[in-house]
Amino acid sequence: MTFRIRAARADDLQHLYEMAKLTGGGFTNLPPDRKALRGKLERAGAAFARADGPVTDELFVLMLENVATGEVRGTCQLFTQVGQQHPFYSYRLGTLTQHSKELARTFRAEMLALTTDLEGSCEVGGLFLHPGERAGGLGLLLARSRYLFIRAHRARFADRILAELRGVIDETGGSPFWDGLAGRFFGMSFQDADQFNAINGHQMIADLMPKHPIYTAMLSEPARAAIGLPHPSGRAAMRMLENEGFSFEQYVDIFDGGPTMTARTDRVRTIEQAQESRITAVHNDGGEGEEALVATGRLADFRCAFGLVRPAADGIAVSRACVEALGVGVGDTVLQVPRW
Repeated sequence: MTFRIRAARADDLQHLYEMAKLTGGGFTNLPPDRKALRGKLERAGAAFARADGPVTDELFVLMLENVATGEVRGTCQLFTQVGQQHPFYSYRLGTLTQHSKELARTFRAEMLALTTDLEGSCEVGGLFLHPGERAGGLGLLLARSRYLFIRAHRARFADRILAELRGVIDETGGSPFWDGLAGRFFGMSFQDADQFNAINGHQMIADLMPKHPIYTAMLSEPARAAIGLPHPSGRAAMRMLENEGFSFEQYVDIFDGGPTMTARTDRVRTIEQAQESRITAVHNDGGEGEEALVATGRLADFRCAFGLVRPAADGIAVSRACVEALGVGVGDTVLQVPRW
């Protein structure tokens, strides 16, 4: 069974909506709201249609498709430069050290400061894989295809990149971090606030979020424990980000306290190691070779799939299933990077 990544189309609305209903909350980039999802597809359509130009605030949406059946089983998103239309808020976890000579004691207080430090970065997010397909490396295909898309359209993306991981959500769908901090200022449940933010944007944060630093000692124990922790389902995603060169620099999501991972765009491992190669032969699957991600096409014609690649005269030989999934052949140039 072969899968490929392709650009999203307007007729993917129902596919996105069905996946959004399966996320279980706390997934701001994929709200179960048809109007919001239609807006994302329209925005992505405009980005795919713009051939050139400077870095600006755009959104690209990619889909994971079963080549044989045409079923859509996953999605992911790329934001070229966040914080241009609305402020991009994060909490930065820091420490304030104070010393009392009279008591001969030093106190180190952990604090959360509201910041827009990450404004202007590009972002990878919105990754969702259907529960029935969480095997065979399809999550890795979704995640790393985004970096190959960036590599193929490097001029459209900022020099710093971030990824927000969903934070801890309890069995009732609530967030201990939200209940211990922001929820006290908004008068809304986490689910209501998260849905409102996903549909209407961040202005409510600017209007109501306290601007002064927050001492974490004043928060409840469950709220403190959730700071910087990913949702259990996001631990594998965090490891993949770390493998790509992302790191946790003490930025956390203001809603659920989940970690925000950052890197320099050109130092992301997949982007740095990807190579352009010419296909000079096609081989039947099996035998010697290296498993790789292979991508072709620009903008709305972008496609990516797994393939078995091996050296060939003046280029590479690629497995037949892969070239058929991508619609390429001998003489075409592709972008490829090892699957690790």
